[in-house]
Amino acid sequence: MPVQVREYARLTKCISHVPSIDLGLISETTFNWITRELRGSEQSAKVWKYETPDTLKLGSFVGYIETPNGESIEVLPKTSQGSSDIEKDRLLLRRMLLSVFALPSREIGPADLMRTDRPIHEWILAQFLGELKKLVKLGFRFDYERVEEESYYLRGQLDVARQQRQPANKAHQFHIRHDVFSPNRVENQLIKTALEYSLKVTKDNENWRLANELNHYLEDIESLTKPLHFIESWTHSKLMQAYTDIKPWCVLVLEKLNPIFQKGNHRGISLLFPMEQLFEKYVVQCLRKSLRSPARLQEQAKSKYLVSHQPSGRAEPTRWFQLKPDILLWGSETSHVLDTKWKLINESLNTSENKYGVSQADMYQMLAYGYRYQLGQGHMMLIYPKHSGFTLPVGQFNYSDDLKLWVVPFCLESGLLIQGEWSEYFPPLQFEGG
Repeated sequence: MPVQVREYARLTKCISHVPSIDLGLISETTFNWITRELRGSEQSAKVWKYETPDTLKLGSFVGYIETPNGESIEVLPKTSQGSSDIEKDRLLLRRMLLSVFALPSREIGPADLMRTDRPIHEWILAQFLGELKKLVKLGFRFDYERVEEESYYLRGQLDVARQQRQPANKAHQFHIRHDVFSPNRVENQLIKTALEYSLKVTKDNENWRLANELNHYLEDIESLTKPLHFIESWTHSKLMQAYTDIKPWCVLVLEKLNPIFQKGNHRGISLLFPMEQLFEKYVVQCLRKSLRSPARLQEQAKSKYLVSHQPSGRAEPTRWFQLKPDILLWGSETSHVLDTKWKLINESLNTSENKYGVSQADMYQMLAYGYRYQLGQGHMMLIYPKHSGFTLPVGQFNYSDDLKLWVVPFCLESGLLIQGEWSEYFPPLQFEGG
């Protein structure tokens, strides 16, 4: 059973503590391994921080970690300020991954999606193996492979240059080139590599049984030692349509799950996603699906800068501090800046001291966006996740008579913004109940 915690939880080796969703109890061996990782990896320092001699603090990453000694830690999204529903959070994480990575959710049955007893990595392996099982039934695509060999018989093309250098005692053997109709095309090799890794890491009986069964069908296919170099060679053509659904799962296994293919010295399992980026991309995908035509969304706009600077002696000024809002909403007449923040704010903290939990830095950031991208006019939006403490928009913030900001909750389950006074100023956006 993995240690189950959520974002920003603490991990401790002190056995006197009572474990909870915000405090995970780990072995001293695991604690020491994490401490060594922190000293040797910048990436590890983003995942957890050394807090006390007995305690580590997690950052805003979600997913699954398995240490070399076999101990596992499951990190779930923090979707409430109180106690957490593990199954609900696990299901939410799956839905977000399906949307963000454009995974073929239409092929996943409701019963399979609802099975929440599997950790996230076992669920991903199960989806990959399910797609591979369907591909095996449809049949693999073969391709011609060039073979160079010595043979007692002539076939294909004679390699004249090498044949001329053949010693007298081997004059009866021919250096030839010929094509063989082989299953060793790059797509099949990537799938075989992902399958071999699935067999090594899965601890789920059903996954292991299916992976072992499918491995027999791929025994004539060679795996790759550096598969990430070949992902871009995956062919997209009409002849390869049967491979469309398995590709995203295969890539997810190879890129996210396999530490052998990752940089660094990690030799466990590390399937981690930065929650801020996951939330941002999830909101973009959901808004894009519900957007009213002819409006459109632009992600990560980067055409504006905060200031221009003209150093002494230079004729042309340079632009400094690039501004990159998460979303630009383009309507028929106006544009709006929308920015996402993965943070649990509270609508009841409406005092000048608490300010709902909205940070001053975020407000300054939106001010810069508004003046550069909207010329100091119109309406902007800050989007936070909806939870029990933030169920309704909190009202309008005024930077000036012409520039306004709305703080709006986003429902993670429905994938829609919550209706409020903001709705009339953002007509292309659909909302919950609208």
